[in-house]
Parts: sequence; C-alpha cells; structure tokens
Amino acid sequence: MEPSEPKKVVMILENLSCPDCALKIGVALKRSKGVLSTEVLYTTSKLKVAYDPALTTVENIAKIVEDIGYGVKEIRQ
Repeated sequence: MEPSEPKKVVMILENLSCPDCALKIGVALKRSKGVLSTEVLYTTSKLKVAYDPALTTVENIAKIVEDIGYGVKEIRQ
C-alpha cells in the first residue's frame, strides 16, 4: 500500500487568546494519528494543518480542537 498524498487545511479558530492556547492546540494535534505538521497563529486565530487523509479527516482534526475547548469558525481546504 502506497502512502497517501498529504493534504492541507486551514481553520479559523474561536476562543484563541494567547500563545499558550496555540501551544495547547499544536501539542494535541501533533499527538493525533495522521497529523503531519501544524502551525497555530494566535494573532490571526489561524490553524494550518498538513495531514495524511488515509489516517485522519478534517472533521477529526476539528473535533480534537473542539474537545480541548476551542471553536472552529471556518474551514478552508
């Protein structure tokens, strides 16, 4: 089985108020299976994620963010 081509998604987040919030989201996502890289910009409330679509979905990534207390306002693929 060949590895899937990585995909990228950008999410606009809610309730992101400080660098620690951004760090918390980044750590949670990096521990998630299928997430290849993350960039969380608290100043613009943007989350950029590269992921393996064979191992995770955009919905799963959004659920992880929501489960730790942050909202997902918009998803751009």
